[in-house]
Amino acid sequence: MAISGGSRLPTTHDFVFPRGALVMGVEPVLKFQSAEERAKGLPVQQETDKESGLLVWSVLVIDQAAERKTDAVVTVKIAAPHQPVPPEAIPGTDVRPVVFEGLTVTPWIDDKACRGSHGGERHRCRAKLGYSLRASGMKPVVVKSAAKAA
Repeated sequence: MAISGGSRLPTTHDFVFPRGALVMGVEPVLKFQSAEERAKGLPVQQETDKESGLLVWSVLVIDQAAERKTDAVVTVKIAAPHQPVPPEAIPGTDVRPVVFEGLTVTPWIDDKACRGSHGGERHRCRAKLGYSLRASGMKPVVVKSAAKAA
C-alpha cells in the first residue's frame, strides 16, 4: 500500500470545518524536554517540521460544526519561518474567522482508553481514531456582500 503511517492526507478547509473555524490564538510548539535536560538548564527549543525544517506553530481553533463541546476546540499546526498572524477580529467582537490553506489530516489511533485483559477479565478496547491537522497557512474569511435590491 502506498499510504504509510503518519502520511499527511490532503483535504480542504470546507471538508474539515463545514461551518467555519474561529482562531483563538497562535503559539510555538515546543520540543519535549526530559527532566534531566531541565535539570541541566538547557533551553527549551521550538519544534521543527520533519518535512520542511520550518518552525512549527500551534493554532487553537473553535470548530463551529462540532457536535460535542469536548470536540469544539482543535489544534491546527502550521510550519512557517515566523509566527503566523491571525486575521483581524470582526469589528466589535473577539471573533476571528479563518480559512486554512494547504490543509492535511493525519489519522492516528488514540489507545489511552484501551485496557488489556487481566486475570480472566475480558479485553475492553475503547481506542478511538484521532486526527492531527496541519496547514500551510491561514487567511481571513472573505465575506461576499449581498447584492443590493433594485
